[in-house]
Amino acid sequence: MTAGIDLGHPQAQSVRSDEDVVRVRQLVRSVAVAVKLSLVDQTKVVTAASELARNTLVYGGGGSVEVATVDNGRRKGIRIVFADSGPGIADLDLALTDGYTTGGGLGLGLSGSRRLVDEFEIETSPETGTRITVTKWSR
Repeated sequence: MTAGIDLGHPQAQSVRSDEDVVRVRQLVRSVAVAVKLSLVDQTKVVTAASELARNTLVYGGGGSVEVATVDNGRRKGIRIVFADSGPGIADLDLALTDGYTTGGGLGLGLSGSRRLVDEFEIETSPETGTRITVTKWSR
């Protein structure tokens, strides 16, 4: 247990308000520090998490975030899953285009968030909403 974070179990945070987005940032930073990410990598993953949590709130109508530690035998990292039951992303190719943003977040868009992490997976449909999984590994 590190600073109130149980590293043995995923940590969940609902995203229903701006305050929840701040809580996601704090949770991600705590776990990133615990898995010993460098300061630069901590900043990258917290920035991506902030953008993706805001997207969950604004475009998905709210949802949840789950933060977990991962270990591939060589290094540790942080895995974050953002999920909502919103309308999905109508044009995923466009949304993933560099520089594309609807102007609501930090201006990173999905492509900017993708560049800040090591692994980025997205599943989206009008029936199930959007689920984005990102992973950042220690160096």
